[in-house]
Amino acid sequence: MKFLESVIEWVIFASRWLLAPIYLGLIGALAILVVTFFREIYVEIPHLMTMKTADVILLVLSLVDLSLAANLVLIILFSGYENFVSKIDQAHSDPDRPEWMGTLDFSGLKIKLIASIVAISGIHLLKIFMNVPKYTSEELQWYVLLHLTFVGSGVAFALMDLIEEKAHKMSGKH
Repeated sequence: MKFLESVIEWVIFASRWLLAPIYLGLIGALAILVVTFFREIYVEIPHLMTMKTADVILLVLSLVDLSLAANLVLIILFSGYENFVSKIDQAHSDPDRPEWMGTLDFSGLKIKLIASIVAISGIHLLKIFMNVPKYTSEELQWYVLLHLTFVGSGVAFALMDLIEEKAHKMSGKH
């Protein structure tokens, strides 16, 4: 029976490697964001001298939006792989290793994730507000409601983490 238990535990532990292809796929998603970023620049640069200020701001907001999305993918890629699959040995000796890498736990990852989503949503909402005439008031209400939902979720996540941290401190388990 002990042998069977060991085999089952080994299979369960080894199953974490099933996540590795997903993280490789996220590298592909990051590449897609990079191509999209430069496509935006390539398409809009010829029109730059004739663009209205509002259009330039919308272009910059789109680029910032893509940058935030790429940062989010990278955070999930690094943190998810290190938390759930394996430590990235290559990164330990690299002087350019991000400080948060290897220290961001699941709770921290949730907070960074929701903060990035709120930032992306906020930028998207700003882009919408710069083109208010293109949207109905019902569409605007939905966009604002969705953004507020993301903000509320972020606050709820932060409060849950704070409560959990205080509970751990009170029980002496932290």
